[in-house]
Amino acid sequence: MSSHATKNMFEKYTLPTYTRIGPIFTKGRGSWLWAKSGKRYLDLFPGWGTAILGHCHPRIAKTLSAQAKKLIHLPNNLYQEEQALLAKGIVERSYPAKVFFANSGAEAVEGAIKFSRLYGNGRYEIITMTNSFHGRTFGALSATGQKKYKQPFKPLLPRFKEVRFGDLESLLKKISKKTVGVMIELIQGEGGINVAKRHYIKKIQDLCQKNKLLLIIDEIQTGMGRTGKLFCYQHYGVTPDIMLLSKGLGAGLPISALVVKRKIADIMKPGLHASTFGGSPLVCSASQEAFTIIQEEKILNNVTGMSAYVFNQLERIKKQCHIIKEIRGMGLMVGIELACDSYPLFLECLKRQLIMNSTHQNVLRIMPALNVTREELDEGLHILKEVVDVFERRKSPSTRR
Repeated sequence: MSSHATKNMFEKYTLPTYTRIGPIFTKGRGSWLWAKSGKRYLDLFPGWGTAILGHCHPRIAKTLSAQAKKLIHLPNNLYQEEQALLAKGIVERSYPAKVFFANSGAEAVEGAIKFSRLYGNGRYEIITMTNSFHGRTFGALSATGQKKYKQPFKPLLPRFKEVRFGDLESLLKKISKKTVGVMIELIQGEGGINVAKRHYIKKIQDLCQKNKLLLIIDEIQTGMGRTGKLFCYQHYGVTPDIMLLSKGLGAGLPISALVVKRKIADIMKPGLHASTFGGSPLVCSASQEAFTIIQEEKILNNVTGMSAYVFNQLERIKKQCHIIKEIRGMGLMVGIELACDSYPLFLECLKRQLIMNSTHQNVLRIMPALNVTREELDEGLHILKEVVDVFERRKSPSTRR
């Protein structure tokens, strides 16, 4: 089938919920994708940040093949080893907790909202942050702090109070007798790679403990080594009451986890929450293997080393131009704030066979595979520099800072 025919099928038979661009991709390996034309693309945002070990890691592929020959799916009223082992692995690597498995980050957020209602016993207000992003389902969308996603679907669920990210005084003023928890991303991903300060998160934990509120930390993007530690909260000296995982948890497969502190977990009783496909043997086996690969291949060491390198190189590029305002992030979660719309630069990079991400209107986002090499980063940064130079020349001197 021709690429033109494939694109026509998308237009004719799928809901237009995405602005699809680029060629037809047919295969991937590591940080690379191949188009039907045979052209090779460097993917520094693989699987929208889910493919933490790159495309088609051979050990993940081997694990999936072996598991698919044994057992693919089992309903959650029956026992299976793979899910139990994965839950044990998550808890042993984080904090004393119990785990519920679903399929997506938004589902994990929905589970946290439902759990907070049970825990609150009459308290139901959740404080969330400006520029946050928690998902597209109704509860997750209600918790999201961006009007552009919420406006078309109002009225949304009530009792979410939005405060300024990083502003403790704003949060203090919103706490009431009906408040049950605070939901926060330690690094806002879709919101533009905004990194919370350590003392701010410590103060929020203190407030939560003082007022018997749930500290709900959304690690859907930051979990699984993205920031140089297995879970981002480990940088902050806090422990969440609820941690939300997805994206990298399945190394490219759909899985999410609601990780609830053990001492409160048992208020969730049988029949109160469920997921038909959540935690299938197939995806749980892949997730277990992802944890093993992270340990055996010393992936966290690579994240730390490549993070220092990429931030250093980006700062060098920034000094040579006016179009880049700020470089921010942690680990291999990188935001490049521009003095212009980022989408045209994203498109130009794609033309030059580099895949990144444009978010929050003026931020380019890089979230490469955690096993990315220096050579791959060099190639991507070279293309990015060429594109920045092109747009730098187009930029009027009167608009430069």
